[in-house]
Amino acid sequence: MSQDYRIDGGQVDRCREVSFRFNGRAMQGYAGDTLASALLANGQRLVGRSFKYHRPRGVFTAGSEEPNALVQLRSGAHQEPNTRATTVELFDGLSATSQNHRGPLEWDVMAVTDLMSSFLSAGFYYKTFMWPRAFWEKLYEPVIRSSAGLGRLSMLEDPDQYDKGFLHCDLLVIGAGPSGLMAALVAARSGARVILADEDFAPGGRLNAETLELGGMAGADWAAQVVAEMADMPNVRVMPRTTVYGAYDHGTYGALERCTDHLAESGGKPRQILWRIYSKRAVLAAGATERPIAFGNNDRPGVMMAGAVRAYVNRFGVTPGRQVAVFTNNDDGWRTAKDLAGKGVEVVAVIDSRDKPAVCDVPGARHVRGAAVMDTVGRKGVKAITLTDGQVIPVDCLAVSGGWNPNVHLTCHQRGRPEWRDDLQAFVPGGALPPGMAVAGAANGQMTLAAALAEGQAQAAAQLEGLSHTVANVDLPKAEDEPREAAAFWHVKESKKRAWVDQQNDVTVKDVKLANREGFRSVELLKRYTTLGMATDQGKTSNIAGLAILAEEAGKTIPEVGTTIFRPPYTPVPMGALGGRARGKEFRPYRLTPSHKWAEENGATFVEVGNWLRAQWFARKGEMGWRDSVDREVEMTRSSVGICDVTTLGKIDIQGRDAAEFLNKVYANGFAKLPVGKVRYGLMLREDGIAYDDGTTARMSENHFVMTTTTANAVVVFRRLEFARQCLWPNMDVHLISTTDGWAQFAVAGPNARKLLQKVVDTEHDLSNEGFPFMACGEVTVCGGMPARLFRISFSGELAYEIAVPARYGNSMMDVLMEAGQEFNAVPYGTEALGVMRIEKGHAAGNELNGQTTAHNLGMGRMVSQKKECIGNVLSQRPEMIREDAVKLMGFKPVNPAEPLTAGAHFINRNAVANMDNDQGWMSSVAYSPSLGHSIGLGFIKSGDARKGEIVRAVSPVHGRDVLVEIVSAHFIDPEGERLRA
Repeated sequence: MSQDYRIDGGQVDRCREVSFRFNGRAMQGYAGDTLASALLANGQRLVGRSFKYHRPRGVFTAGSEEPNALVQLRSGAHQEPNTRATTVELFDGLSATSQNHRGPLEWDVMAVTDLMSSFLSAGFYYKTFMWPRAFWEKLYEPVIRSSAGLGRLSMLEDPDQYDKGFLHCDLLVIGAGPSGLMAALVAARSGARVILADEDFAPGGRLNAETLELGGMAGADWAAQVVAEMADMPNVRVMPRTTVYGAYDHGTYGALERCTDHLAESGGKPRQILWRIYSKRAVLAAGATERPIAFGNNDRPGVMMAGAVRAYVNRFGVTPGRQVAVFTNNDDGWRTAKDLAGKGVEVVAVIDSRDKPAVCDVPGARHVRGAAVMDTVGRKGVKAITLTDGQVIPVDCLAVSGGWNPNVHLTCHQRGRPEWRDDLQAFVPGGALPPGMAVAGAANGQMTLAAALAEGQAQAAAQLEGLSHTVANVDLPKAEDEPREAAAFWHVKESKKRAWVDQQNDVTVKDVKLANREGFRSVELLKRYTTLGMATDQGKTSNIAGLAILAEEAGKTIPEVGTTIFRPPYTPVPMGALGGRARGKEFRPYRLTPSHKWAEENGATFVEVGNWLRAQWFARKGEMGWRDSVDREVEMTRSSVGICDVTTLGKIDIQGRDAAEFLNKVYANGFAKLPVGKVRYGLMLREDGIAYDDGTTARMSENHFVMTTTTANAVVVFRRLEFARQCLWPNMDVHLISTTDGWAQFAVAGPNARKLLQKVVDTEHDLSNEGFPFMACGEVTVCGGMPARLFRISFSGELAYEIAVPARYGNSMMDVLMEAGQEFNAVPYGTEALGVMRIEKGHAAGNELNGQTTAHNLGMGRMVSQKKECIGNVLSQRPEMIREDAVKLMGFKPVNPAEPLTAGAHFINRNAVANMDNDQGWMSSVAYSPSLGHSIGLGFIKSGDARKGEIVRAVSPVHGRDVLVEIVSAHFIDPEGERLRA
């Protein structure tokens, strides 16, 4: 196909011809085209099918508000569905296909649904698929799912790269139209750090689509000159192809930059970058979106927005038709007719719903006053229009203008509500703007050029003055205000055919009226019942018309009906961009322990534990599986000595005159009288009395404590402590710092632990049982003077210590410990052996501290002091929390030692039916105990402490297991604690 619809003028580069394909057909365009303008230049009016009825649809707009021209780009793994042809920058080799049809685009088999439209009105799915009930899963849902959706994913891994970044500025200007460019220029010349972001690849906004003049030059030329000046300034970052999609707290904005979408090959660069922009102030200059008028069959290909037709003619040198009519209720529509005629395009008629004289001279065009378009003819492309006065006018393009809506979306992202202006018949930003934001130009209701320029200058100056910047004197370019009078005219009531309000979702005027009639009169209910405004365009062209029709039906004004408020994102953001580099191995960041290199060299298998990569077990030659390795590690530790890297435990340094009293308030048990040189186990409660973390805290000196937390809750505990310090007890002299990364810490456990450490710790330190008893702590030196900390604590049930050295020596420390332990046959052990030993000893961990258990459930009720003020102690004593028959943490062993236990199994009495009515509790942790030779478990069971020796069933329907277990003490190994005190 040749570019038969190309006309003179435009800003495309006619010296650079671009080849592309649409539905397999080769076409030509020019550099500077969008896919939409190139398709129109080649006479391709039909570009897709509608969502519900599969009606033929064509290009409707020229920007990101496009509801119809959604296409699929590229192929294979690079395939990208639901892309707006109006925003796709044309490049050589681009391949695009239409979507949402079965069979050829021209003969969509699914168009049969249009014949059934009488049965598929708003909310039909709520009313239709109710009976027979069994049909839902077997028939209705599969059919709906196979028919729903627009584009299709390739189901292949995305080969493109994405990235994330952070930017900072004094002033963020959102939108590079006349007001945005003026605001940015004032700030740039004032020396402020400026970011100018615009979603188009050619900054200028509507200036690129108009024939307006500024300062004696074409508007597009003025825009290019201003952008070129700012691009050379070191304090300005000009960001075309960048959509600011969300306004967040504290002057933070989300922006998506499309870096290589317009290139055939990315050249190894990220395709898109998701920016987090931190701005001191912002000027929103997002412009306005033209709205349509609803009338019969107003969705045919060739029916377009008047401003879009003007953009294709002036910017791209393309006419969407040979015989064009303009249907308008405002002065702006006349400018489209004038520009078309000025380019030599035949304008057959201007239909103005107002009974007023022509706004401007349009040679050769009929002026039809006080009339409206009632219907169109031509299924796959408009061929004629029928007016309310009975006239039938042959056309192949109808340009419609129902007025303009300011783009207020970002002003609503922090619950701001727009306000109605009668002179514009549109909503404008309300008073509750996001802090630091000002609005300028058409986005603020200043719809004319001179007014938009002046407001951009004024708002920039005001924002800079608020930052104490000296504002440069920048002269406004000479410009005139164009006529802008508009009337309220939303839909043609005389039309008997379906009139479309939301073209992407196939919502009609009749659907809106039906919603009101059936009681869905709230704008939020209207949206959800009819799906009005819920498509990829977020109702940018349809919302106001829908509200107006609802207001008419309800007998109210539009302000009385109200409007939904908008939320991010302004336009769709790809999942790849949201993920950035976090995919595959980098999907979730992880950290390495200080001894990771040593563990890697010694055959460790690793596992992700929270944010850490930890050694899970250390396999040896001849072992048949992980159980062999874990059993060996447990047995060797209990028989001699084992070493484990426990650096991942949270470590918080707490200092200050009131540090002891502070700990007394955040722990359930007492810490105020903890002696210097001693460690105490502590339990923390949430405000509601639920236990959420346990650990130990060592008193290193009078005002210096070192707290350890569980690995999983290290961050949570630190945040809660900071909240308590700053908000609950701000007058306390206490200071916190996380030192998790600062110290490498190793557990040395087993009967020979003391002997091993005596070879490492310098001799002046007494490690005897009398000199360093159980729960002692202190500063020591190792290896001839290197500072270290030593804690005598045990979570394995054995004689054990934890020794900490500066993190940079962690890998070397592991070497030293293993070398010193050679004579004792020391073994490194991983998280699996650690878990087995803690279950054998009955220690609660993450499975037990799951956010629903109390100290009473854990058997630690006596630890919750009622003699002091501490977080959670009052609510922990609610009657329901301390019931006698509450579930208690107990141990469980199978009656038949050969049977394995299953975590998550529920406890049922022996002769009871296995259902939730008879549920007695659950198994929280299980392990095979090499020390006992059978599986063991920890779990919660009603009145467990009074039921030792009772036999119950551990039932897991998911795994098909029903095992008899005996309720025993949770302390399977050394219940008297003789080993750890040896």
